Amino acid sequence: MMRPPPPCLVYWELTKRCNLRCAHCRAVPEADTDPRELSTPEGFRLIDELALIGRPLLVFTGGEPLLRDDLFVLAGYARRRSVPSALATNGTLVSRAMAKRIVTAGFRRVSISLDGPNAETHDAFRRVAGAFDAAVDGFIYLKELGMSLQVNTTVTYHNRDQLETIYELVRKLGADAWHLFLLVPVGCGLEIDSSLQLTPHDYEAVLWWIDEVAERETMEIRATCAPHIQRVRLQRQALAGRHASIAKREASETEAQETRHGARVTSQTRRGCLAGSRICFVSHRGEVFPCGYLLVQAGDLRRQTFAQVWADSPVFADLRDPERLMGKCGRCEYRIVCGGCRARAFGRTGHYLGEEPACLYLPQPTLTG
Repeated sequence: MMRPPPPCLVYWELTKRCNLRCAHCRAVPEADTDPRELSTPEGFRLIDELALIGRPLLVFTGGEPLLRDDLFVLAGYARRRSVPSALATNGTLVSRAMAKRIVTAGFRRVSISLDGPNAETHDAFRRVAGAFDAAVDGFIYLKELGMSLQVNTTVTYHNRDQLETIYELVRKLGADAWHLFLLVPVGCGLEIDSSLQLTPHDYEAVLWWIDEVAERETMEIRATCAPHIQRVRLQRQALAGRHASIAKREASETEAQETRHGARVTSQTRRGCLAGSRICFVSHRGEVFPCGYLLVQAGDLRRQTFAQVWADSPVFADLRDPERLMGKCGRCEYRIVCGGCRARAFGRTGHYLGEEPACLYLPQPTLTG
């Protein structure tokens, strides 16, 4: 059996503790430390195993990772093992002193979430007054010290009409990247009223807007949990008269590759949903999931090595093969470059290979005869 390529990104949920109570969070935040959190030695072992499997980018996340006492010990160990790391924080705990510690720790990038262009929108979503001002201050402190910075924005109807204003704020702050997360309703996100969740039509409109902005902007702009932006990009190019046959040629090249190697489509051909094929998520208790939103367990680092989970998980094997997709995703001519959000499919259909509910595209009928 062909061994899968190593992951590009591994997200490690250091803790579920958090100082905010965000409306959308994939986790249900806890006030106290879970005694089942991976210990510092267990964290060292995870880092050692990542060093052996190709040194993917290790993203320290949470909860709020700055609430974990050994964060900088773990980051320092990753640095010594040459495992690159990044920090995902809500930014509210980043004082000037904390910014210096973060920069000294050697993180390659820090992401801070801004879910609105002002305190009114952001704080209502984060459910804590003052969160916006504190996050912006934290961003500025890190920026002054030369840290590479990314802004994360979760898109729902609470800020759908403010994306242009948020974009201007992100540019003004001098972010290196802006990642827009299309809501996946899990964890606290299940409590979000359905009236705030984008319809497939508006979801599509947001993706077209994101792709248009990304095309003209030098700053890195990405849609996350929205793999069908790959299809949108191809459609926009075709409408503009450029590369109109990309999808067809890509399919032909994939078919030829399968014929030459006798292999099915692998994660190397996937560019849409990367859950389980290029990324994965490690919970605070060491459980391994395809991503932080698709909570179908693929392994347990207290019983297996990371390499064993990555190579042998049946869940990951399913996700790496677009020919196993069901419903209209399985019939779609864009299934290799898109694949649909597997977490959103799981939430709606109960199966992680089900069809993407937020996609309005209808696959073209296959001509036979």
